Amino acid sequence: MTWLVTGGAGYIGSHVVRALQDADLPVAVIDDLSTGLEQFVPPEVPFVRGTLLDADLVRRTLREQRVTGVIHIAGFKYAGVSVQQPLHTYEQNVSAMVTLLKAMQECEVNMIVFSSSAATFGTPDVDLVTETTPTRPESPYGESKLIGEWLLADTARATGLRHTSLRYFNVVGSGSPDLYDVSPHNLFPLVFDMLYRGETPRINGDDYPTPDGTCVRDYIHVADLALAHVAAARRLQAGEPVEPVYNLGSGTGTSVREIMTAIRKVTGIDFEPTIAPRRPGDPARIVASGELAARDLGWRMRHSLEDMVRSAWEARQRAGDAYPR
Repeated sequence: MTWLVTGGAGYIGSHVVRALQDADLPVAVIDDLSTGLEQFVPPEVPFVRGTLLDADLVRRTLREQRVTGVIHIAGFKYAGVSVQQPLHTYEQNVSAMVTLLKAMQECEVNMIVFSSSAATFGTPDVDLVTETTPTRPESPYGESKLIGEWLLADTARATGLRHTSLRYFNVVGSGSPDLYDVSPHNLFPLVFDMLYRGETPRINGDDYPTPDGTCVRDYIHVADLALAHVAAARRLQAGEPVEPVYNLGSGTGTSVREIMTAIRKVTGIDFEPTIAPRRPGDPARIVASGELAARDLGWRMRHSLEDMVRSAWEARQRAGDAYPR
């Protein structure tokens, strides 16, 4: 009953691997290390380095590791960059998923948890996003994630594949001091890296129609996210019903200004962020309800904003000069 985590050497994937271990579920990892770090994979976990575009490698991995289910996290995750690199984005997120699903079908692996994205919603016109909110992705990245959900639904109709997709927003924090976010585009790594270099972080726009003028988003702790993946895998494994899509949201949201205040408090570094112009396409508020996931997956926000910042900062400090830039 081995679960294969694609992208299991990445920031999110490595936390999912450890959550599976804590749940006593056998796990293996496949990752091309384009953004992941091999050191994030525990030494006792079987690790295959390679791309999901390599159909022979994927089939061989499924068979040799006796895989019965897949948690598919691997992908190109940078929405802004995807606008400049649409073909690369579709290759990594759509072509690779087609290859994976074909290999699963050939190897009779019929369970998958898909790491989708809130980018499928684009700029919603509601205060609180639910699973029934219309999807209007505004980037190749968001489009590719939505196509991934369609691929699962179509394959399920044809083959009986059991699946669910988890849509989430901004993942932060660390569940272990040796695991950290290495993304050059995410808010926490950007701010921490600037503080580490003695520079002043910035806020992109403070004139939005929000309580403090800065954008409001869902920020969820990576360890909470990992538990939701494990809960989804358990339900599939037990043959229990699942929804095709779950939102993993806070229901309330946090502003960028509130994030900066929490970072200042936790790090002890006294700074006042500079205000830069708005970034094109940034909506004022995107916040999701997590009620459906709470009902089926035990989803809840177990960590406060300070917990998120403190755990991420501790991991960043531990990485020190070894942190990839």
